[in-house]
Amino acid sequence: MTAAAMQARSPQTPRQSADQVREILIVDDHPLMCDALALTLKISFGLKNVRTARSLGAALDGIKAQGAPDAVILDLNLPDARGAEGIVTLRRQLPDVPITMISADMDSAMISAAMAAGAQGYISKSLGREALVDSLRRMWEGEHVTPEGYAPDQTCAEDEAKAELARRFATLTPQQMKILRLICQGKANKEISYDLSIAEATVKTHITAIMSKINARRRTQAVLLANTVRLFEAG
Repeated sequence: MTAAAMQARSPQTPRQSADQVREILIVDDHPLMCDALALTLKISFGLKNVRTARSLGAALDGIKAQGAPDAVILDLNLPDARGAEGIVTLRRQLPDVPITMISADMDSAMISAAMAAGAQGYISKSLGREALVDSLRRMWEGEHVTPEGYAPDQTCAEDEAKAELARRFATLTPQQMKILRLICQGKANKEISYDLSIAEATVKTHITAIMSKINARRRTQAVLLANTVRLFEAG
């Protein structure tokens, strides 16, 4: 395989055969990339149904209307989600579905954050067709796949701590996730109330729930925890 090909981490117990993956959801806001990927998957895997969504919100609406896909391919940066937020949110809805993060960003910290958040693998948008198909097949058979040369910069204990933190963020409701995103942007309760068209008292109630779920005592600590797993920031 070339330097652009992928190498697997320790294999997991297969959740299913790749041949059992018959319905894919691609979440990517670039139409050409999305259409090219859909066509590649249809030809390479003989798929008849490849669903697409241009945003995380559209993906969630599609899952609600059409049910869970067999696998998801998720762009790192979407109009309404950056960083690990997309994986954390989809993990809540699709706990047993393999989610592949695809991006041009090969930053080791971002890859680590995505894997800790529950990604089955992380692949480059520059992969050739054969390497892409091989990587997806291995992921759908249960392997964790990351880019060749990727070296996590944290210990196993730190990786597990990030994974546990990501699981806590996954317990937030969509509204709580929106509020946390605004908190990380430095918005005050009054501004959040205005942006989301809800009462300031409701904002305070949600913030109390957020702090309890992620085990934070102060807003600054909540922001720090979100930054630790790169929940909203990809760069």
